[in-house]
Amino acid sequence: MQISDLPYPDPGVPDTRSGPRFLLWLGRNQLAGQVRSLCWGLLHFCGIAGLPFAVGLGVEAVVDRDGTGLLLVGGLLLVIGTAIALGDTMLHRTAVTNWITAAARVQQLLARKTAELGAALTRRVAAGEVVAVSTGDVEKIGWFVEAVSRFLAAAFAVLAICVGLLVYTPALGLVVAVGVPVLALAVLPLLPRATKRADVQREMAGKATELASDTVAGLRVLRGIGGEELFLGRYREASQEVRRAAVRSARMWALISAVQVLLPGLLMVVVVWYGAALVLDGRIAVGELVAVFSAVATMLYPLRHFEEIAMAYSFSRPSAKRAARVLSLSRTGSGPDGRDGTGPEGAGPEGADEAAAAGGDLYDPRTGLLAPAGRFTAVVCGDPDLAGRLAERLGGHPAEDAGGGPSVLLGGVALDGLPLETARTLVLVQDKDPVLLSGTLRELLDVPASRAVTAAAALAAAQCGDVLEALLQSAPDGVDDAMDARITERGRSLSGGQRQRLALARSLVTDPGVLVLDEPTSAVDSHTEARIADGLARLRAGRTTVVLSASPLLLDRADRVVLVHDGTVAATGTHRELLRDEPRYRAVVTRETDEEQRIARLEEELTEIEESA
Repeated sequence: MQISDLPYPDPGVPDTRSGPRFLLWLGRNQLAGQVRSLCWGLLHFCGIAGLPFAVGLGVEAVVDRDGTGLLLVGGLLLVIGTAIALGDTMLHRTAVTNWITAAARVQQLLARKTAELGAALTRRVAAGEVVAVSTGDVEKIGWFVEAVSRFLAAAFAVLAICVGLLVYTPALGLVVAVGVPVLALAVLPLLPRATKRADVQREMAGKATELASDTVAGLRVLRGIGGEELFLGRYREASQEVRRAAVRSARMWALISAVQVLLPGLLMVVVVWYGAALVLDGRIAVGELVAVFSAVATMLYPLRHFEEIAMAYSFSRPSAKRAARVLSLSRTGSGPDGRDGTGPEGAGPEGADEAAAAGGDLYDPRTGLLAPAGRFTAVVCGDPDLAGRLAERLGGHPAEDAGGGPSVLLGGVALDGLPLETARTLVLVQDKDPVLLSGTLRELLDVPASRAVTAAAALAAAQCGDVLEALLQSAPDGVDDAMDARITERGRSLSGGQRQRLALARSLVTDPGVLVLDEPTSAVDSHTEARIADGLARLRAGRTTVVLSASPLLLDRADRVVLVHDGTVAATGTHRELLRDEPRYRAVVTRETDEEQRIARLEEELTEIEESA
């Protein structure tokens, strides 16, 4: 795979059992690139390894006044220099290619997982962790993947130098052969502590990133309550903790670097001292001493890659662990792809797509909620968190704490047994905090849809007239159509109600077979909410619509209202029937206090007594 061939047609199914296994899976999938990098690395480092021996031969030729030998040594040095230059150039090229392609593969996997989980991703993983994985962690993982081939080539070069010295000058070669393993292994006792400090730094950095993300997302609210300085102080404190952790981590890595400089220096002193003694005794020639000295000096370069691979693994292991954790999430807890391979009762996976596409009632066996096909069903939950989890379940994305309960059924077919694309086409869920992507309004509404509902009809039903005017007023000169006006990132220039209505219009344009809306009008005024309720009922007539809300205006327009209490269906009827006959429903919808409920019950009892009298 070359950079020009990106993106991958299929990034594959990763091994997410652990961080090291994920790194191993990445390496196996880039074996060809690793082999190419290793070959060029061997050419480069073997050229470096041969350079000291050529210099030694040249010194001996000068001492012996051998012109022909000196000329041959010059030619050998030219060949070695060419090999070093070519190998270094191609090694850098292939190594960077491995880095970028590995990072691209991880990013594609993360993008695919984000598309699969949707809004459920940030409910299962902290937003700061998602940001850290998709940015810095991807680079660290790519760094380790590309460093492996360079390390193997460097290790082979060090081994070749040691073997060559043992053959060329056994006395000095033995000293080098004993000293090199000590150099390579000396830093191992320091690595666990360095890794631990680096992990602490990354954990603190992730928390600081999450705090910054939350602060930016809620900046308008913070300004409204005067809380900017409070959160600024919190972020300043968090950033200082990250700085202190980074300094502590850098000190340990500086110590490791110092050891990597000190010990080779000591080895060089020992080699020169012992080699000089051998020269004085006449046991070796001056050229041999020069060759050994040059070899030891040259060996410092490949030995640096031992430190680099240790650092790369230390930094990439926790990054790979975080990436594996995100990639291991699934629509259900049944498998890595979110499918358990079985259909609902009475139906197998074959033909399930067609059965579900044919429509039918939406039924949740866990709560007992039934949304009849083609009807407008409103659901009232006293617990907002329960409403959010229920909306997620109805979309075929049960929360992690679902306990492995039965899947939601559409027309008798389990939603989580269907391919993701099919499930998304059949059921669309809009959560209580929808996200608006930056771009023009036309691009925002250009979503996969049945084309039965036009953008104008959806905007009218969602009561977006004032939103269009606001967008047009803020648009630059030359933009005469509100559809071409740009929406800022996450719609920050709009109010909460305006963002909510645009998100509702986007959902209505899609025109899915089943539309699930979680608190779609919580940020709009009552007059606008009433018009939205009428427009929603009119536009979705004959289509299955489920609205989770406690707004009387929406509930009164629903064909059927369901009260969910303590995780199960407690009552069913129309809004007026439940308001009259169900105290728990009345308490949620009218926000009655316990005292008010007690008084209402007494009044009902008095009325019954009077009627019986």
